Amino acid sequence: MADVKICGLRDKAQLAAAIETGARYVGFVFFPKSPRAVTPDEAAQLVTEVPVGVARVGLFVNPDDALLTEVLDKAPLDIIQLHGKESPERVSEVRALTGLPVMKAIGVSGPDDLGQLTEYGLVADMLLVDAKAPKDAVLPGGNGLAFDWRLLVGRRWLRPWMLAGGLTPDNVAEAVRLTGAPVVDVSSGVESAPGVKDPDRIRDFIDAARG
Repeated sequence: MADVKICGLRDKAQLAAAIETGARYVGFVFFPKSPRAVTPDEAAQLVTEVPVGVARVGLFVNPDDALLTEVLDKAPLDIIQLHGKESPERVSEVRALTGLPVMKAIGVSGPDDLGQLTEYGLVADMLLVDAKAPKDAVLPGGNGLAFDWRLLVGRRWLRPWMLAGGLTPDNVAEAVRLTGAPVVDVSSGVESAPGVKDPDRIRDFIDAARG
């Protein structure tokens, strides 16, 4: 049984579908190249709809201080998710700047990538274990790709963590069973088209993740 983060929510109907079916985390993307991107002003309208007990997560890709400040001035968040090539030093800087917990996404394609989870576990508050994006990918995540979950069997990290990457209503139960992930994160796996969340798929995903 795992909690669920629904990422890349863009409007109130999508957000309501995630909350009403039991998502514990809701994610807003501040990366213009993504089909799931929202502006700070759009996010400001959405975060007011999130009830107490559901964490508001902002996804950023190599953000500068100005963007972080602009977003937080308009749209209060609970967690900053860094999904780019931010260094451990930058993770620490973002924590200090925002005063918020920082979750660092780590792309995994093989055993050689697992060391980063230990490295970033020293500075981040949470870890997101995601499938590594292809070298020519425009997006660092949300590509619908999975990795070999057996790489995570029996492993423990320094920080709380989430599992992402190619999860769908059909495979999330198996992913949780294999990895023991306490939280699973989904975006494209509950969409009917890029950036368009499907309420039925959200419900089916959460039901499957919770077993």
